[in-house]
Amino acid sequence: MIGYVTVGTNDFEKAKAFYDAVLSEAGGRRVMGFERMQLWGSAPGSAMLAICQPYDGRAASVGNGVMPAINAASKEIVDKTYAKALESGATDEGPPGQRGDTFYGAYFRDLDGNKLCIFYPG
Repeated sequence: MIGYVTVGTNDFEKAKAFYDAVLSEAGGRRVMGFERMQLWGSAPGSAMLAICQPYDGRAASVGNGVMPAINAASKEIVDKTYAKALESGATDEGPPGQRGDTFYGAYFRDLDGNKLCIFYPG
């Protein structure tokens, strides 16, 4: 149902390098790119995560309550992705752990302050 989710950035090149490193841990790779937008995905037809420089030319800002969540194939991938995010300059918003019976997740903020979750539904 979801095609892609976009978060804004104020430093396009730094954000691309950050997401290349972080999303590779969860099987993500660049799948489409434009002058002010880059998208990552894991398989043809899968949902994508995108970064962009805002079209209106204003500074990107963090949405209150906005949080893209990245599906992982295992708890180990959650742990590795979270660690890579922090190593790449992200800030902690909640370490990896079991939350409820069927949700293992971790939370971080990217270089622009966007909050993301990496999770394993099992």
